[in-house]
Amino acid sequence: MTTLQNQKLSERFEVAFNQIHAWLQRNIVEERSDKFTDLLRSGFPRHSIIRKYYHDLKMFARLRNSIVHDKVELGFYIAEPHETVVDKIELIAELLVEPKAAYSIASKPVFYYYENAKLKDILTVIQKKSVSLFPIYDETGFKWLLTAEEIIGWFANHLTGNSIVIDEVEVKELFSEKRNRRVEFVGKDIDIFEVEEIFEQYHLKNQKLEAVIITETGEQQQKPLAIVTSWDLVEIDAIE
Repeated sequence: MTTLQNQKLSERFEVAFNQIHAWLQRNIVEERSDKFTDLLRSGFPRHSIIRKYYHDLKMFARLRNSIVHDKVELGFYIAEPHETVVDKIELIAELLVEPKAAYSIASKPVFYYYENAKLKDILTVIQKKSVSLFPIYDETGFKWLLTAEEIIGWFANHLTGNSIVIDEVEVKELFSEKRNRRVEFVGKDIDIFEVEEIFEQYHLKNQKLEAVIITETGEQQQKPLAIVTSWDLVEIDAIE
């Protein structure tokens, strides 16, 4: 009975390991080698889940080599993984193979405005909700992204004496070509690793992506459902 149970643990371990290896091969495309440890090393800077489980994954690679090399016949293993190890590798495989939707870590609801909206309305939201990003639209769809930082800058440039009259100031008056923020749009079904890759592509070009806006199907004309910033990606580390 124990022998059969051990064989099952080894088989479960090998299945999970192969699932992780396949995910690495699909997603670490810049690495020419398909060796597990080489893929880990290349993926370390780009994927937070690899960084989180890096030492576990390296240990799994060593254990897998031992299991495979000590396999004396089909379905029979000498080296056996502990059940806690099998549970851990299956957990990681599940996180990779069935990743959570980016919507689950995104900030929501999104407070978006049209260009003719009043600045005072946005200030009220900042005060009550501590929101710092505001997608701005016109009748055709998304136009630009307003940040709390830009609002502060506008106040600094328009301060007259000790006061500023903002009752009739419209959002469009705060737009500046010089500070036009980079934004990407994605559909609601995109997963966390796909969004992470979008941010990484901008990073590789030495460009800052301010936010990824989630809509129903990724169209700029659609209502924003949620918004992902680089800070939200930290949530990936907490997923387990």
